[in-house]
Amino acid sequence: MHLTHLDDKERPKMVDVSNKEHTTREATASGIITMSPDAYEAVVNQSSKKGPVLQTAVVAAIMGTKKTSELIPMCHPLNLSGIHCDIEELAHRHSFKLYVTARLSGQTGVEMEALTGVSIGLLTIYDMVKAIDKSMVIGPIQLESKSGGKSGDFKR
Repeated sequence: MHLTHLDDKERPKMVDVSNKEHTTREATASGIITMSPDAYEAVVNQSSKKGPVLQTAVVAAIMGTKKTSELIPMCHPLNLSGIHCDIEELAHRHSFKLYVTARLSGQTGVEMEALTGVSIGLLTIYDMVKAIDKSMVIGPIQLESKSGGKSGDFKR
């Protein structure tokens, strides 16, 4: 299998997408953070001393999505046209599931942006609640779907 991020001398490179067609591309990723019942209740009841946890996590997820190329070495800087975040409360598991959808019209996909946004959003929840529960678990973080581009569509 040929890895596109290596040149013919096995050196790292950023893929040249200049000849690729502009298409509408969208990707959705998700991730879960599980915590103690006390931590979960503090988040739901907005009684955390650090403020509104879930709202802050959404802002962090958006910022993380936008900054992906600064964090992942071979990612292209992208002109995103939209980012949507949603958080699902999973009370029976004392968990929150964060979804991030990134969209653009361009020459490369947005899977890494969606995955990075989820990661940063969940890490923000951890940061804001760690005084209550340091045993929180993050994961799995996964691609849910993607559309557009040469490789076609994917749906988990």
